[in-house]
Amino acid sequence: MMAAFTMIHRRDFLRLTTLGTLGVTAFPGCAATPTKTTTPLTTAAVTAPPVAPVASTGRVALGIDVLESQAFASLRGVRCGLVTHRAGVNGAGLRTVDVLARAPGVRLAKLFGPEHGIDGNAPAEAVIKNAKDARTGLPIYSLYGATRRPTAEMLDGLDAIVIDFQDIGSRSYTYISCMRYVIEACFALERPIRVIVLDRPNPIGGEKVDGSMLDYKWRSYVGAYVMPYVHGLTIGEIARWAVATPGVLELDEVKRRRGVLEVIPMHGWNRSMTWDKTGLNWVPTSPRIPTPQAALGYAMVGLGCMVGEFSHSFGEQFPFRFVKYSRRKSADVVAALGNAVPGLLLEPRTMPDGTQGVYVAVNDWAKLHPTALSYHMMRQACLWETPNPFTQLSKNDHDLFIKHAGSEAFFEDLRTRGGNIDLSRWLAQWQNDAENFRARTAPYRLYA
Repeated sequence: MMAAFTMIHRRDFLRLTTLGTLGVTAFPGCAATPTKTTTPLTTAAVTAPPVAPVASTGRVALGIDVLESQAFASLRGVRCGLVTHRAGVNGAGLRTVDVLARAPGVRLAKLFGPEHGIDGNAPAEAVIKNAKDARTGLPIYSLYGATRRPTAEMLDGLDAIVIDFQDIGSRSYTYISCMRYVIEACFALERPIRVIVLDRPNPIGGEKVDGSMLDYKWRSYVGAYVMPYVHGLTIGEIARWAVATPGVLELDEVKRRRGVLEVIPMHGWNRSMTWDKTGLNWVPTSPRIPTPQAALGYAMVGLGCMVGEFSHSFGEQFPFRFVKYSRRKSADVVAALGNAVPGLLLEPRTMPDGTQGVYVAVNDWAKLHPTALSYHMMRQACLWETPNPFTQLSKNDHDLFIKHAGSEAFFEDLRTRGGNIDLSRWLAQWQNDAENFRARTAPYRLYA
């Protein structure tokens, strides 16, 4: 039996990566005013309403909460659509759909949903048809069915599109891809539609930028941006950077510059805050990301389980945190990988049915490079498996791996050198790439 990239593992990872969830100044062609820059991003910025104080509740105020505190000023009298999903809720847990549908002066007319639909009930990878929202009666247009981009017909009659997604901080989680496609569709129209992004926390914080860069030629729905695998941005910051930077969106310069983006920032969030510090309740962003712990685990081991015999859960338990390898005991995994990544602790566990593996725990967040374990798992798979699993992939699996991992050159090094790959060289290169990306995106950050 071919050990490399079993159909179960491929479908499982694809299913998980085609989900996602997170969750001011409007400016033509890009730009809310950056937090740290001396050069204006545009000479024709549109001033948004001043941000009203938000009553302190001990938790972060989400973009939707800030919008409500402004009495929905950005949307008053505006016929708008909303792109959202299950985790698109306010700080009290109410759906953004319902908040906007009841908001005075707001004319919410259409809803748009990604994979799994707005309510998160559709099976993974399933084609979703257009439908009607049971609570509001509003039409729901699927962006994971006949099209992944809203068509001109879907957008007809709208003045603005609101986006409210909860991202998890990893490049291959596709809600940020959906956002890019929506922005491109809105800006490409003869009469561009304004895009308003309601910001939400990056659950793994805004300080970690880590992992392999995506080659431009391999951009796809599971990697729509040339960025490190862990990007360190909120979804609103990604939108600001993408719209302001030539070449990030697939738009000609005239269309990019005439488009208008507005980001409604959070109150009370800063880059050091992981989800546990926000005071917010987690809403599952997809079936296998039921907790913020799984969101971090996705960044740490998801790529490492794509090829070979490593896997990342025990049934429905510990998704992306319980790593096991067929034909090996937990002690073998600890011996091979236990000292590979500073900041991680691999805790041996034996499940009730005798399955052995390790729980991936963080014991020093400051030292941790979140993606490093995945690359060590790839190298270890080459050492434990004969033949090298990276030499056994079909064309489709080869392409899918690179679309997720990002680097064709790294794949070729794994394929040709296997367990002899010089990982330290790659990790150092990616860390340099991450620092460059951090510097390039610094002008578009909203939070210190």
